[in-house]
Amino acid sequence: MLGAGAWGTALSTMWAKRAHNIVLWGRSGSRIEELRRSANFQGSFAPTNDLQDCTGADLIVFVTRSTALRETAAALRKIEINSEAVLLSCIKGIERGTGKRMSEILAEIFPKHAIAVLSGPNLAAEISQGLPTATVLAFAEPDRAIELQSYLGTRRFRVYTSSDLAGTELGGALKNVFAIAAGAGDGLGLGDNSKAALVTRALAEMVRLGTKMGGELRTFYGLSGAGDLIATCFSQQSRNRRTGEQLVTGRSLEEIASSVGTVAEGIPTAKSARECARKLGVETPIIDQVYALLYGGKSPARAMEELLQREQKAETI
Repeated sequence: MLGAGAWGTALSTMWAKRAHNIVLWGRSGSRIEELRRSANFQGSFAPTNDLQDCTGADLIVFVTRSTALRETAAALRKIEINSEAVLLSCIKGIERGTGKRMSEILAEIFPKHAIAVLSGPNLAAEISQGLPTATVLAFAEPDRAIELQSYLGTRRFRVYTSSDLAGTELGGALKNVFAIAAGAGDGLGLGDNSKAALVTRALAEMVRLGTKMGGELRTFYGLSGAGDLIATCFSQQSRNRRTGEQLVTGRSLEEIASSVGTVAEGIPTAKSARECARKLGVETPIIDQVYALLYGGKSPARAMEELLQREQKAETI
C-alpha cells in the first residue's frame, strides 16, 4: 500500500483483517511512527517509509494524492519490484497538463505490468468503522478481475468488476469537483431542492466530458459515477464538500487544507478537468464555475447566481 493517509490506512485496516500481509508505505516518517504507536490492526500489518520494503509484493496499491503519483511511481520504478505484480490505483484525479488518468500514468512508467483501478462511493471513515459499502474494480483482463475481486472483497466491502478503466476513473475524479460546488451551495443555504438539481446536472456534465475522454456511458450511471457523486456531494465527511462549504466563509484554500487535514482532490482536478474540457470542446458550466471560485477569485454567491442565470432549455443527459 503506497500512501498512508486516511484512505490508504482504511484499506490497510480492512484487508489486514482478511489475513493479507500488508506493508503500508508513507512518505512521512512521523506519520509512520504514529501508525506504529497508535494503530490497532488485526492481522499482518507493517508501516514503513522505505520503498524497498514494498518490492516483493504481488499486489501494489497506489493510494497517494493524485499530484504525487508520478513522483512516487518513478521512485518505485528505480527499484526492482516483483515482475508479476499487479498495480492497483485507488487514486481519484486527472494529471494537469497531460490530461492523463492515474492508470495511464502507471502504464507509462510500468509498461509491462497489469494495471487495475478501484473506485466507488467509499468514504474512508466509514470503511474504517466496518460499515457496508460497494465499489468497482476495473481491469482489462476479465479472469484476473474475478480473481482480484475474490481477493479484495469482504462481507462489508462488496466488489463489482468492470472492464472500463477510463469511465471508472473519470467518475471518481470529476465527482470531487462537483462536490465542491455542492458544498458551496450548502454554505450559502440554498437547500435540498437546489442540491438535487445541481447533482443531477453534474451527472449530465460528467457524462458529457467523461464519454469524450473515453469512458463508457453506462459506467457513469453506476457506483463509480452516480454512486460516488451522491456520496461525495451529500456526506458530511466529504473533504471536497467541506471545502466548498468553507469557501463561503471566506477562508483561504491553505486554511481549509489545514482544517481538513489535506488538500481536497477536487482542487487540482478542477484545473485539469477544465483543461480537458477546453481541448475537447465540451461544455462544462459547473466545472467552469468551480474553477473560477478556486482560481479566479469569484465569490461563491456570484458563481451560483451565474449558474442559475444560464439560458433555460430542454433537459438533456
